Amino acid sequence: MEAYRDQYAKLFNGGKKVVVLAMSVDPDTALASWAHDESFPVLFASDPNGDIGKKYGIFNDKYKLDSRVLYVIDPTGKVTYRAMPFQELAAKAYTELGDAVAKADGAQGAGAGSGSP
Repeated sequence: MEAYRDQYAKLFNGGKKVVVLAMSVDPDTALASWAHDESFPVLFASDPNGDIGKKYGIFNDKYKLDSRVLYVIDPTGKVTYRAMPFQELAAKAYTELGDAVAKADGAQGAGAGSGSP
């Protein structure tokens, strides 16, 4: 999550016409405290029972958590990019994410052409 925070302006157009929603099975109070302490500019949703994760097929029953999956959804509600799992340690993953966000918005990304949805 720190990479999202640190690259927020570049990856997510500084929040202009972009909403970032991170979901976790952690309790809402823990998420709120952590997000505040770490100065995250994104929204967090708590899915303590994994109900949303189960609907999207990303809940891991063995470990009782949601897998690291990333979706980009365009303004019409269409999923235009999916990374299953999102490779948060790979620089290329952020280039592809930036391109996908720009494409969903109809703009050309800084690294356009280097990733594919």
